[in-house]
Amino acid sequence: MATATLESSGMENTFSEVHGTMQLVSFKLGKECYGVEITKVREIILITEITRIPEAPHFLKGVINLRNTVIPVIDLRARFGLPEAELSDESRIMVLQASGKTIGIVVDAVSEVLRVKQDQIAPPPPTVAGLGRDYLTGLVRLEKELLILLDIDKILSEDETEALTPAGWNGRES
Repeated sequence: MATATLESSGMENTFSEVHGTMQLVSFKLGKECYGVEITKVREIILITEITRIPEAPHFLKGVINLRNTVIPVIDLRARFGLPEAELSDESRIMVLQASGKTIGIVVDAVSEVLRVKQDQIAPPPPTVAGLGRDYLTGLVRLEKELLILLDIDKILSEDETEALTPAGWNGRES
C-alpha cells in the first residue's frame, strides 16, 4: 500500500499563525475543491479494502486496518448529501485526526498542499452558515476556483462521533 505521510512541527504552526498564513491540503469531491488544515492530516493512502459495518450510520463507509490500527472511514459524499460516484485511480483515503480520533475520509482526488493568507479566506455566506453546517469555516479565493474550507473536528456531530466509539473501531490499536 502506497502512503504519503504529512508531518508538521509545532514551529511551523507558530510561524504560520504569526505571519497570517495557513497550510491546507486540498482535495476534490466531484467538481468542488475542499481543504483541511495540514496539521489535521496524518497521511494519504491509496484506496484499500474497506470492511462494511452492519447497521452503521449511512455516511460510514466501513473500517480499514492500517498498520494494526482499525480506522473508521467516512464517505464525505454521503455526509454532504452528494450523489455516489465510482472510485477512480485518483481516489484516496485521507487519514486525519478529528476530535481526538483517527478517521479516514474518502475523497475523489488529493490536489495539492496550499499556503493561503488570511485575507484570502472569506466567511461562509449566512445562508449556508445558518444551516447548522459548523464544519464550513470559510471560502478560499484561488485563481480559478473557490476552495471550501472545512473544520474536520466539526465534520461529525458529537452524537455521530460517539456512534463511532462503541463498536471499538475508533482508531485504537487492535
